[in-house]
Amino acid sequence: MKVKLTDRFLRNLKPPEVGRIEVSDTERKGLRFRLSASGQAVFMFEKRVKGGAKRKHTLGNWPKPVSLSAACARALEIEAEAVQGIDRIEIAERERKAAEHLSSQLLTVAQVISIYDELHLSTLRTRNERLRQLRQSLETHLNTSMQDLSRKDIQRAVDNKAATGRRAYANRIRAALMAFTRWSWVRGYISDDVGSGIAKAAKESPRERVLSIQEVRSIWAVTFQTGELWGPVFRLMLLTVQRRGEILNLRWSQVDMEERRIVKPGSLTKNGKPHTTHLSPQALYELQQLEKTRSSSDLVFSTTGNTSVSGIGKAKARLDSLLPEGFEHWRLHDIRTGFATAMANSGESETVADRILNHSASGSAPSTVARVYNQAEQLPQRAAALDRWAEMVTRESSIVVELPRVT
Repeated sequence: MKVKLTDRFLRNLKPPEVGRIEVSDTERKGLRFRLSASGQAVFMFEKRVKGGAKRKHTLGNWPKPVSLSAACARALEIEAEAVQGIDRIEIAERERKAAEHLSSQLLTVAQVISIYDELHLSTLRTRNERLRQLRQSLETHLNTSMQDLSRKDIQRAVDNKAATGRRAYANRIRAALMAFTRWSWVRGYISDDVGSGIAKAAKESPRERVLSIQEVRSIWAVTFQTGELWGPVFRLMLLTVQRRGEILNLRWSQVDMEERRIVKPGSLTKNGKPHTTHLSPQALYELQQLEKTRSSSDLVFSTTGNTSVSGIGKAKARLDSLLPEGFEHWRLHDIRTGFATAMANSGESETVADRILNHSASGSAPSTVARVYNQAEQLPQRAAALDRWAEMVTRESSIVVELPRVT
């Protein structure tokens, strides 16, 4: 509809039953009055910018704060600017982007890491490790602007870790930093993905280090000189052959003394699958001794009661210093390889060893029936294997615990 817009006409105009009606002013080309079924009324003005695009401007609601005369005055201002090639919408968009850019510049690296943690890391099982990697490797940049973080800074963080001799771990740092910078770039916290293309610290190859049973026994022997805190940690790693994080973060609520087992939900294991670990008599004894001095905390190993014990790197170095001269370099993960090798040499089923280690099955996935059957039927075999392993490590005789079949 096109009419000459007047105050009288606007006051007499009735809202439609549904939708909206739009009236164009015959006096001021491009000026429109829009009235919706809810009674909301607004002035619009459309004008092509000289040498540019046609722009639609919202002038404001009628009758307040924008009257008809005020709408005409605003339309006249915009028309005069458009004739000169001034584009209000483009200017507003540039100002918005500049404000966002300034806002991103004001955010420090530490602040962006916190946002990354809240929106992304908090959903990951490896959250704590990833967060620690980022904060430690970017420690000298935490209070600087995120926009000032450079590719050189990221590469230096990787190279500094590699310089300590931990080249494989430096590659883990690289992966964490690359994920962080890409996330930050996609969301506009940095103008470029400064982590893209960062060089690896070293080319990795599968480890071939296999601890012999004699070496495992040597490690077992010196754990008794590593103190009341770390001694039990190392001994439980040796006896249960579980991953170090699963022992360091062990909770009393996961320990069933009566059934002699540790039960961890899938959310707390590396492969995301629930896992039951049998406790040999020697492993059970370690936990029984720890229970005598148990605090109110649910954490088995903690110095604060709120967080798991930290500093295993230093404790491992202390343990290494106690080993016989010439003992070849080893990692805690090598305990698991040593166990698998010893079990294979003693004729144990590979499937049983894999289930004790909670490895993901290779090849095609088993059926639901097979998964349930294997978990139920192999608990006694797993218990027997761990009892035999405990005998091999400690040279102490064990009584194999017969577990009831799960029906």
